[in-house]
Amino acid sequence: MAIDLGAAIEGIGHDLAALIASADLMAQAQRQAADPDARSLPLDQITPALPLANPGKIMCLGLNYVEHIKEGGYEIPDYPAMFMRTRQSVMAAGEPMLRPSCSEQLDYEAELMIVIGKGGRHIPQSTALSHVFGYTVFNDGSVRDFQRKTHQWTPGKNFDRTGAIGPVVVTPDDLPEGAAGLKIESRVGSEILQSSNTANMIWGVARTIEIMSEFTTLEPGDLIAMGTPPGVGHAKKPSPRWLRPGELVEVEIEGIGICASPIQDEAMAMLV
Repeated sequence: MAIDLGAAIEGIGHDLAALIASADLMAQAQRQAADPDARSLPLDQITPALPLANPGKIMCLGLNYVEHIKEGGYEIPDYPAMFMRTRQSVMAAGEPMLRPSCSEQLDYEAELMIVIGKGGRHIPQSTALSHVFGYTVFNDGSVRDFQRKTHQWTPGKNFDRTGAIGPVVVTPDDLPEGAAGLKIESRVGSEILQSSNTANMIWGVARTIEIMSEFTTLEPGDLIAMGTPPGVGHAKKPSPRWLRPGELVEVEIEGIGICASPIQDEAMAMLV
């Protein structure tokens, strides 16, 4: 069951932006959620939207699990690989993930995602977790042949509607510190594609925030994707395992939820 906070609290809006911006609204929301008499509705009556309709920066770690680094043929770095995504490249959980008409090499990547709640620059690791509003699930859909066209990964990481986010954002008080020690998995039906644990990340949440805030001012509503564990499709043997139209890919993180995306051919989506 869920509570429609937008209907219950004036000014709360239809995404998390107002809650992130206002401690007072957040306190009202927490009281409403704890009220046993609050009006609720079944989850299956809700169509998920992006947690933030217009997120700020969407920043991503590229290599953050040792075994994933090895399966990609990279050297283990002493500084994280980073890239950015555009707003057009992401969509809500439940919406179709598009396999582009120019490539069949659509890959999956299960990832933990941070929602920044308090901004800052030069944030020390010791206080970095206080800047986290919450955690959600991200499928960093990647078009591999385009990712490898240049030394920069931008094209392969920014095809329209290839990055699924949500549907749930969990606040830090309901998870282990830094969202560490959580099982993370991707699958299609009964086929397990990836299975690991966020404890295996090289750079944890606090250190990542410290590193990123060294070169850019983090702002409320920014999103940070924390990299994917091993088992991605391009590294499968004896042949790559690409996502195909008609499949439903699920990314699940323990304690947070499942981000499910039907795969659709871009050409078919354009006909709708």
